[in-house]
Amino acid sequence: MRAVDDAVRVRRVYDPPEKDDGTRVLVDRLWPRGVSKEHAAVDVWAKEAAPSKELRSWYHQDPDGRFDDFVDRYRTELDDSAHRDAVEELAALLRGDGPVTFVTAVKEVGTSQVPVLVDHLEHVTGRR
Repeated sequence: MRAVDDAVRVRRVYDPPEKDDGTRVLVDRLWPRGVSKEHAAVDVWAKEAAPSKELRSWYHQDPDGRFDDFVDRYRTELDDSAHRDAVEELAALLRGDGPVTFVTAVKEVGTSQVPVLVDHLEHVTGRR
């Protein structure tokens, strides 16, 4: 587990849930392969906060060479009307009581949408 701050955590959905996870939010557009809803123990599936299908496909063609551009493009998407409601829902969770754990199926969390989303939400909620 990687703690972003006291209220936001990031874990892989394949790891077993922990008692102190708080609200578990899946932040991937697609449901993770081979994971049952019971094992995932997801409270919220924020698929509309994930990168668009087009952006995700573009990035996966060359993740090493496109990460910086991906970050810029995803930040732009997070500000658009298609993502607005999902971002507000996540921001409301972060403003609430208790921890929030973002779960994802990606192998390389550090070069995925997750840190970009967390950074954006910290900005939106005034946590940084």
